[in-house]
Amino acid sequence: MMSRVPHGVMARPLVLYDGGCAFCRRWVARWRLRTEGRVRYRAGTWWRRWLLGIPKADMRRALQLVEPSGRVSHGSEALFRALAASPRRGTRVAARLGLLPGVLHASQAVYAVVARHRGRAARVDRWLFGRAVVPHEYRWVRWAFSRLLGGTFLVAFTSLGRQVLGLYGTRGLRPVAERLDAARREEPSALTRWRRIPSLFWWDASDASLVRGCRAGQLLSLALLFNVAPRLSVSLLWSLYLSYAAVGREFLSFQWDVLLLEMGLLGALTAPGGLRPGVGRDAPSALDVFLFRLLVFRLYFGSGLSKLQSGDRTWRELTACEHYYETAPLPTRGGWYAHHLPPRLQRASTLAVLGLETAVPFLAFGPRRLRQFAFWSLGGLQAAIIATGNYGFFNVQALALGVWLLDDAALRRVLPLPEGPPAEARPWWRTGLSALVTAPLLVLGASEVLRRFEGWQRYRPARVETWMTWLESQARPLRSVNPYGLFSMMTVQRPEILVEGSDDGEHWKEYPFHYKVGDLTRPPRQVAPHQPRLDWQMWFAALGSPPGWFVAFLARLLEGSPEVLGLLAGNPFPDGPPRLVRATLYDYRMTDLAERRRTGVWWKREPLGLYVPPLSLSPGPRPRGRVPSLQWHAGA
Repeated sequence: MMSRVPHGVMARPLVLYDGGCAFCRRWVARWRLRTEGRVRYRAGTWWRRWLLGIPKADMRRALQLVEPSGRVSHGSEALFRALAASPRRGTRVAARLGLLPGVLHASQAVYAVVARHRGRAARVDRWLFGRAVVPHEYRWVRWAFSRLLGGTFLVAFTSLGRQVLGLYGTRGLRPVAERLDAARREEPSALTRWRRIPSLFWWDASDASLVRGCRAGQLLSLALLFNVAPRLSVSLLWSLYLSYAAVGREFLSFQWDVLLLEMGLLGALTAPGGLRPGVGRDAPSALDVFLFRLLVFRLYFGSGLSKLQSGDRTWRELTACEHYYETAPLPTRGGWYAHHLPPRLQRASTLAVLGLETAVPFLAFGPRRLRQFAFWSLGGLQAAIIATGNYGFFNVQALALGVWLLDDAALRRVLPLPEGPPAEARPWWRTGLSALVTAPLLVLGASEVLRRFEGWQRYRPARVETWMTWLESQARPLRSVNPYGLFSMMTVQRPEILVEGSDDGEHWKEYPFHYKVGDLTRPPRQVAPHQPRLDWQMWFAALGSPPGWFVAFLARLLEGSPEVLGLLAGNPFPDGPPRLVRATLYDYRMTDLAERRRTGVWWKREPLGLYVPPLSLSPGPRPRGRVPSLQWHAGA
């Protein structure tokens, strides 16, 4: 109940609190920092209560706020009214929301429960938030993330540079120049072409430019890694990687490719300016931190929810891990041994994955101790994935992204980091500009999560739906707000394609791959963080009918393209390309431990038939840069 004291007693609002309550003292210290001298905080001693006419029973029940107007309020209402005097805009907005009728009534009920159990609340508060009362800073978190992001870009561009001509060169599987020439013929407007395919290779898509782009990416990655002009470096890295992804089609459409673009864009918006900024003079805003944590949430929760919504039996029956290690695209030796774990442990592992991906992500928005628990839990999940499967640089970037679940104090416990100079306040115009730029990312990210739940659009007005559809269409070519859902459907068989060549149609020689499963005696290899993109796509191709790039692959083998042959582990036809090529399909299974010890083989297989019948080159001229045409060879 609100009361009044004589008007004009004080010039600033005064908060009276229980000075003997550790819980109250700690939270008052936090509120004092947020209001920055605009509100006074004093222990509710008897003489202060007597002067202001506040009964002792009211003081015991809740804190009291006395305003210059003479108005007295208590409990959560007093708290929100005090915080509304803060010079921080975000704090003022949150306080005004707390004063809304429904919110205020609920908060008063929660306040009453906490006030009756202050001792327990103090212990829970210390465990959840720690003993510190100063606001958490994230300048060292941003610094560490930028270094890890630079390392991830360095791995990505180095890996792509080893394959770029075989994949996208003039004599590669998906020539970029051919793709862009076709787009020019389809769309005469240069602006429309750029909006649909945002790529620097519109200016020059030659083989030399493709190679130079990867080298430029490596240099920029090193600059970001060593904190040289981080804002400019990460902005250029994002633009350059987007240039490849926009024209890369299936070979640059993995979820970690778009995740790297999303991380790069957020990194560019939050990186400090200057040539050698150190940790930066200003701290990341609350919105910056929230966007990174929202991305952590979307990455893991999207993967977990997609598994539950897919209807896949292996996830419903908790048998997914009984198949996962054997059918992984590029298994590791650790995955081979994990496949032979007892079924009960496999089911427990499946349940743990579902729990880590559906429940733990919510902790990203919780107090610091819960966020630290989420960091270590999700980090452990990534460590298990690294040991049992090759997923390129995905695990590196997922670990880098998880750093945003920590704060500077937590990071300083594991790294020898100095305190650093005090952070400077951002100018109001820069804060407003940052919010204006990042607001669409926040809206799109939240919309991506909500779209996973059926029927939610029914509660959105038609005008909002139209606006959101337009916003998503504008953002889609940038590939920087994406859905994530790894392994929503678990494959339970492992078909593998073997590509063979022949000069006479009777004697066939197999083309060996670097990392793809093939030779029965070759153990699974650890290849991550390198991303062998052809080997990966061979796994996807075996699950369905031959895709267009696979036919182009066979044509390049018949042509003897050195760039494509460079993607393989060897060339069984060193004197010239074969006259015929074909692809056969086999079903692979891991051997058991006893058979492995007895025979030395890691795999066993059964033939499933032809995947592509024998093909030869069609007669006639073959323009440079065009994939040659093929014909079926009936006599083979």
